[in-house]
Amino acid sequence: MDYQVLLYYKYTTINDPETFASEHLDFCKDLELKGRILVSTEGINGTVSGTTEATNKYMEAMQADPRFKDITFKIDAAEDHAFKKMHVRPRKEIVALDLEEDVNPNELTGKYLSPIEFKQALESDDTIVIDARNDYEYDLGHFRGAVRPNITRFRDLPDWIKENKEQFMDKKIVTYCTGGIRCEKFSGWLLKEGFEDVAQLKDGIATYGKDPETQGELWDGKMYVFDERISVEINQVEKTVVGKEWFDGTPCERYINCSNPDCNKQILVSEENEARYLGACSHECATHERNRYVAKHNISEEEKAQRLENFKQFAH
Repeated sequence: MDYQVLLYYKYTTINDPETFASEHLDFCKDLELKGRILVSTEGINGTVSGTTEATNKYMEAMQADPRFKDITFKIDAAEDHAFKKMHVRPRKEIVALDLEEDVNPNELTGKYLSPIEFKQALESDDTIVIDARNDYEYDLGHFRGAVRPNITRFRDLPDWIKENKEQFMDKKIVTYCTGGIRCEKFSGWLLKEGFEDVAQLKDGIATYGKDPETQGELWDGKMYVFDERISVEINQVEKTVVGKEWFDGTPCERYINCSNPDCNKQILVSEENEARYLGACSHECATHERNRYVAKHNISEEEKAQRLENFKQFAH
């Protein structure tokens, strides 16, 4: 494999995010990288793809900057780019939690657990493990026994915790996310809210899956990623499928976006059922005038009517 995908973040002071973003975009384009990077006064959060040579040069340049000298890169080998374009954007936060009183992870965050320490916590009866990701990420894959948040956006997690506070108060809490960045703020927020025993998986699921001691054990399914790959394997010991097909409930790990552009809901669907239901999550979405599946496959009105009949057998 001649390409690599890098996942990384660093909470550090960037005084002029707008100028940094513009200059950094030029730098990334010079290396012919593709990906998405967010920068703010609180730091940087990015994932990029490129040739092994280019990504190595990128990492060297970043670590030569005093602000990023100890940054941790999670590296995946790849056959090609994992993104279509290169974006570097200034933002208020490098991960959106939208708190009234922000949390600085350099000042307040939960205890870091190594992969083997996290595995031991998973196996402990007195620990509650909370997935800090969105519900559709959890549904594709998660740590065995972890609590599933009923959210579709990270910024909704604090309210969800407040609504279910009685389940977690006075408990030993461990949390995890893809690369670690969401847990940095979330665990700090938990401490601020009065939770006393809070820990987090250092550097996230991505690092846990590659750790030689844990080898991704106790992870079920696949890990959702925000690039063209959609998902990656984590458990090197045993393969399980926890994702369930949207229409028939059979094991499935294939995500698509609903063909109604106004909906765009992510659903797990087999190729057969994507065609059967016009790429939509519901009859309402299937009949949308701008249905992307219908347009892409030049479905005739007669054929569309026939496939819409399939929804009579389906109620979600």
